[in-house]
Amino acid sequence: MKVVTDTSFTSDVLQSDKPVLVDFWASWCSPCRKVQPLLEEIATELGDRVEIVKLDIDANPEVTRAYQVMSVPTLTVFRAGRPVNTLIGARPKGDLLKLIESAL
Repeated sequence: MKVVTDTSFTSDVLQSDKPVLVDFWASWCSPCRKVQPLLEEIATELGDRVEIVKLDIDANPEVTRAYQVMSVPTLTVFRAGRPVNTLIGARPKGDLLKLIESAL
């Protein structure tokens, strides 16, 4: 899974040709670690239809502030440079798939 930063967010997420699911996470967040393997499975299953990326909120305060991420994990799908849908908290795989499908 690709890691994005304050510096690469615009090119990797906002200017992407396909929908991008951004996993706003933190190293100290235990629910974030539960979501990680699910996102890896989904990335493999959906292949080229969607990009799934991670953004560490502690290391990237600009994007975190810009999208008002208050708790982690926050999972936001972007399409055509705009946030389309968001889930907050660790969720089952089915919920994550529905979130992504809302942007396909």
